[in-house]
Amino acid sequence: MKTFRFFFLPLLTLCLLSLPVIAQTDYHGEIKRYANELHNSLSRTQKQSALLAFTDTSRLKWNNLPVGLRARAGTSIGNMTNDQRKLVHRILSASLSSQGYLKATGIMHLDELINRFYDSLHVRKEINDTTYGFVQKLLWSPRNYFFAFFGSPADKQWGYKLEGHHLSLNFTFVGDQLSVTPLFVGTDPAEYLRSEYAGWRVLGQEEDLGLKLIATLTEQQKKKAIHSTEVPADIITSAESGKRLVDNWGIRGAELDKKQKEILQSIIREFVFNLEYDKAVLEYDKIIKAGIDRVYFGWIGGFEEKQAHYFVLNGPTFLIEFDNNGGPRRSANHIHAIWREKGNEYGEDVLKSHYQSEKH
Repeated sequence: MKTFRFFFLPLLTLCLLSLPVIAQTDYHGEIKRYANELHNSLSRTQKQSALLAFTDTSRLKWNNLPVGLRARAGTSIGNMTNDQRKLVHRILSASLSSQGYLKATGIMHLDELINRFYDSLHVRKEINDTTYGFVQKLLWSPRNYFFAFFGSPADKQWGYKLEGHHLSLNFTFVGDQLSVTPLFVGTDPAEYLRSEYAGWRVLGQEEDLGLKLIATLTEQQKKKAIHSTEVPADIITSAESGKRLVDNWGIRGAELDKKQKEILQSIIREFVFNLEYDKAVLEYDKIIKAGIDRVYFGWIGGFEEKQAHYFVLNGPTFLIEFDNNGGPRRSANHIHAIWREKGNEYGEDVLKSHYQSEKH
């Protein structure tokens, strides 16, 4: 059973480094148990789409667009039985923390709500048939999230991907090691504005922490942190941009005071602790050891929630991007965010180590 853990910020790093954690093999084993059940439950038709070779090129690709614009590898949740859907949720619960699980499922549920929203606009004739038809072709739906196996959970190396609109989870297992990124999350809207869901912000904490950090910077610090350019329409390293953030820009962690560093670390934890707690501790430990002082925090855009804004945390071992940009003349209410492990996306580093130590 998952439990929430609360820490005093000044003591967090010391606590994380001193707490006992489970081995990656145990974390791997729990995910593998449910993955095996799902793998073995697939019908012949489902296997044709859901079971792919570990070397399949789709393992190394991700996308956040609706499936009406970009097809996905795997079999859809809509085409699963209820028992299979339960197993997908067991895999997610084993892979993610309580907060990560609620974010992932919240993102999926938002697709249902955004459909209802446009249905209501069409009924009230606030949008025409052409616009409504385009929206329907995007195929927003909790049913349109796709699960794919790359290799078998019985293999020494295998992986799984759960992906659809605004969600891409990519787990790669190699022996007793694993990679957990790229991990993309997004929400449209960032804040739901109508009905009983009014005020719901699935990724509100990520945004609030970024705004909190930029607000604490002095004017001199802001001169270093802020890049005076137009807010990107998407995260810079988006799935289809082909871009990579090679150069560091912004203000270094070493130039922040104690309170500002605590907020910086809170942003990192908000992303990393989407993983199950014990695995998250291991990943967070890597970032701490590489040095918070070496993390760059960069900002573009306004300092208010409804103003378009973008921020990046670029560290020696990781990259976090966050973008909330509603486009021209629109209130910012559409979030894209990603956490990447440098050198180990899709298991690049653990695979390299495996091939160097094993005969093939």
